[in-house]
Amino acid sequence: MRGFTYIGLLIFLAILGLASGMTLSVGSFMQQRISEDELLYIGAQYSAAIKGYFESSPAGLRQFPSKLDDLLRDPRYPGVRRHLRKVYVDPITGKQEWETVAAPGGGFMGIHSLSDRAPIKTSGFDLAFATLADKKKYSEWVFGFTPPGFAVPAGSVPVAGTNQPGLPVSNQQSATTAPFSNAVPQSSK
Repeated sequence: MRGFTYIGLLIFLAILGLASGMTLSVGSFMQQRISEDELLYIGAQYSAAIKGYFESSPAGLRQFPSKLDDLLRDPRYPGVRRHLRKVYVDPITGKQEWETVAAPGGGFMGIHSLSDRAPIKTSGFDLAFATLADKKKYSEWVFGFTPPGFAVPAGSVPVAGTNQPGLPVSNQQSATTAPFSNAVPQSSK
């Protein structure tokens, strides 16, 4: 009888271990999906902020921000003018670090995560983020603003959410690295 109890206990522990492992796996999957949704929301916030900075340039001299802090407090104005409430933490890396996409003439016109993790979501994006489909890593999810009528040279990154053909590639990126989103989707947040 002891042998059967011992075998029963081993089977119970094996089942418990499998159930715990599956629970952790599902929990990790769900957390990554939540982080992806948050990254899309934050990307939309940065897109809107970069667009606001560019379009509010004084005296018609259109400029892109030179650093992320310029979106928090626009240095071109004597008073406080904000385009973004805070520099967001990247929900994928957990750090307040973003790679910027260089703009012609200086500054930056987009941001993206530094994570090389593979995204779970690869299709079914809102129209604003349609070019994020089929990307292999989060660092390819680029968010920003391309002005209307912007002349785009060969070797550019596709732009999501506009009729613009693309974004010039910075020295740090290849032409295949990232889509670019400049539309702000409707969000429940």
